[in-house]
Amino acid sequence: MSEAILRAERLSKRFGGLSAVSEVSLELHVGQVHAVIGPNGAGKTTLTNLISGDLPPSSGAIHFLDEAGVSHDLAGMKSDGIARLGIGRSYQKTNIFLPFSVFENCRLAAQSRQPRAWRIFRGADGYADVNAIAERSLQAAGLGTRSGMPAAALSHGEQRQLEIAMCLATQPRVLLLDEPLAGMGSEESQRIIELIRRLTPAHAIMLIEHDMDAVFAVAHRLTVMVNGEVIESGAPAEVRASLKVQQAYLGDAHGGLND
Repeated sequence: MSEAILRAERLSKRFGGLSAVSEVSLELHVGQVHAVIGPNGAGKTTLTNLISGDLPPSSGAIHFLDEAGVSHDLAGMKSDGIARLGIGRSYQKTNIFLPFSVFENCRLAAQSRQPRAWRIFRGADGYADVNAIAERSLQAAGLGTRSGMPAAALSHGEQRQLEIAMCLATQPRVLLLDEPLAGMGSEESQRIIELIRRLTPAHAIMLIEHDMDAVFAVAHRLTVMVNGEVIESGAPAEVRASLKVQQAYLGDAHGGLND
């Protein structure tokens, strides 16, 4: 296995007396999907917010290897700086500009990564490199034929694809996907699963998801959280067989991991 591109070490987040994330450690590798699962309130989204810079950790470290092999400690960095290093994320609630076209959404995301001062009297169409990145990202996300449509006209599943395309337009090496299948029917869910599979070889992906069929279809490694703590981490077969996971996460009342 290649060296981890991102390592979280004993990461914790406390809100007063509440410990939302408690000493969580995990690694992300290019070419792998690392799924983080657990019941509502387990701390999964808080963990994602810590890695993406949306929240500062109370303690712990987050090490990220950039393209030059230089290690950065992300703990305490702002989210824009983390994004520029090569970490993209999606949110539980779709976060796009509905009145803009699909292409304009993606182009805005591509612009955010460019190290230049944008001239207010030059049209965005004049930046061929940015436009090319936006087009490639839409193609990669399966939205190449939707480029000129208003984002508001897309289906729910396509809007989730657009959010992933916008992540891709920032040219990330790590993708943090927070419940990308939420609210979808089976056909749209399958499209997102296939998209994740296509993106995996070139990215390290951390997936937060409640759809266990999807998780076991794409994940190479699972981490299970309950009440802010990791109770199990390993290969999907190991986690599926764990009595601790069955009892603490799904258990008999929820149908178990074998359904």
